[in-house]
Amino acid sequence: MPRKTIFITKASGEKAPFSEAKLRQSLERAGADLAVIDRIVSEIEKLLFDGMSTKKIYGKAFSILRKHSRPVAGRYKIKQAILELGPSGYPFEKFVGELLKHQGYLTKVGVIIQGYCVSHEIDVEAEKDNKHFMVECKFHNRQDYKCDVKIPLYIKSRFEDVKKQWEKRKDHINKFHEGWLVTNTRFTEDAIQYGKCSGLILIGWDYPQQGSLSDRINVSGLHPITCLTTLTKPEKKMLIDNMVVLCKELCENPELLTEIGISESRIKRVTKEAKEICAEIDNIAG
Repeated sequence: MPRKTIFITKASGEKAPFSEAKLRQSLERAGADLAVIDRIVSEIEKLLFDGMSTKKIYGKAFSILRKHSRPVAGRYKIKQAILELGPSGYPFEKFVGELLKHQGYLTKVGVIIQGYCVSHEIDVEAEKDNKHFMVECKFHNRQDYKCDVKIPLYIKSRFEDVKKQWEKRKDHINKFHEGWLVTNTRFTEDAIQYGKCSGLILIGWDYPQQGSLSDRINVSGLHPITCLTTLTKPEKKMLIDNMVVLCKELCENPELLTEIGISESRIKRVTKEAKEICAEIDNIAG
């Protein structure tokens, strides 16, 4: 007999059928091996009940992964780790700037740009080849939050003002200009429709299907320090307050940990985990 379909509760409150395939896929992306994945799926299936929250499922999977491999657990919690970059939006802006830099863009974070009518504070200005981008970042610390159509409408109007001024510059005559909106959560259907119609590029946690924020993180190997299980929450906050947001920064400059009072023995553990989290793994999906 086929198994009864179990409906789980998402962060938004929506109900959806539990998908073993999706759970396996998320664990594979984190770099978990098949034996660990099988164990986690088996353990979770024993606990499943109608209405079980995705948060509880994630918590159980994370708990098992952490005992098996801290770096894999760190990569698995990437979505939650991005949420923990708050409460201000600037660490997320820096993180997005670093992702674009990794892709070969020249970037500036938090710049004032003169538009045709007024000046604008732009989260990330990016250039690559003959292309010039205005990137606005919308950070949310709740998974269930969705960017509605009002946000891209507002960003598009700002971009048009900046673009009109850019096009007046002699060095921009042959440049292609484009506006982007990047969020760590999701967009409403109206927001997506408006983005497609207006030419504003929207990048959300899992949108578009190719080139989403989660895709870009996996491909780049850049992970926020909030992924680290060897740091406490107060320590992560101190680093973020000092504008340190990447595990990569700790690998390259361990003295950043000394500056917040971490002992030499713990620095070795933290940097070891950071290096392993940042390491490229062949079976992580791009």
